[in-house]
Amino acid sequence: MSKTVRRVLRNRPLVLGGLITLGVLLIALLAPWITGYDPYEMDIRHRLETPTWEHKLGTDNFGRDLWARIAFGSRISLIIAGISVALSATIGTFVGLCAGYFGGLFDLVVMRIVDIVLGFPVIILALALVAALGPGPINVAIALVFVFWGQYARVVRSVALAERQQVYVESARAIGASTIRILYQHVLRNSWSPILVLITLGMGSAILSESALSFLGFGVQPPTPTWGWTLSYGMRFLRGDPWLSTVAGLAIMISVLGFNLFGDGLRQILDPRDVSR
Repeated sequence: MSKTVRRVLRNRPLVLGGLITLGVLLIALLAPWITGYDPYEMDIRHRLETPTWEHKLGTDNFGRDLWARIAFGSRISLIIAGISVALSATIGTFVGLCAGYFGGLFDLVVMRIVDIVLGFPVIILALALVAALGPGPINVAIALVFVFWGQYARVVRSVALAERQQVYVESARAIGASTIRILYQHVLRNSWSPILVLITLGMGSAILSESALSFLGFGVQPPTPTWGWTLSYGMRFLRGDPWLSTVAGLAIMISVLGFNLFGDGLRQILDPRDVSR
């Protein structure tokens, strides 16, 4: 067994977070084959049933299988989170590279915009944007991109500021290398570690934000199965049928925990200052 593999296996947050994340991804991918029920199919005669062998997590107030709703809901959360994180990372990385490398007025203006964006609480800013744009998965993703891109811009800018002073960057300039080549070959390549860590941690934040918006009624609208909406309407039946909100809340908690653990473990592996490796 190589040293790298042993190092990874010794990193408990990375392994545990990776297993949880893999489990959530597999549930989302295999949802049509592992549930056995249509998440939209209603059966009022069996509404609000407790968990049984037939309905493993019980049914909701319309008689829909809760396990199917949770499994298919993971698809919605992961797709919206994945799209928003990918776009946030792309936009933030590009802006951060340009701001850190070129500096000057562009850097000053961009960083003040980032300060303004990061100065707002995430959920409040996302809620205001979705309220202006209207509910729906596309608008939720757009709102989350606007909320999260500044984090990537700030981190990548700090790396670019340090890298542009390095000898190999000066040497590349001296031999006539183009700006695009320098940014890609030298600056961006040395920014991958913090970007990857931010992406994994950002997935957890995006899932939590999407669920919060759906919980408040500004996210994906019913009857589409989502964790946030399941948690929201389950609150109405919390006293007599607590499994509705409990199951949805656990799905959100476990998914966010998995991505956060994986991101923390990845940070430890990629951090050159971590002597415990």
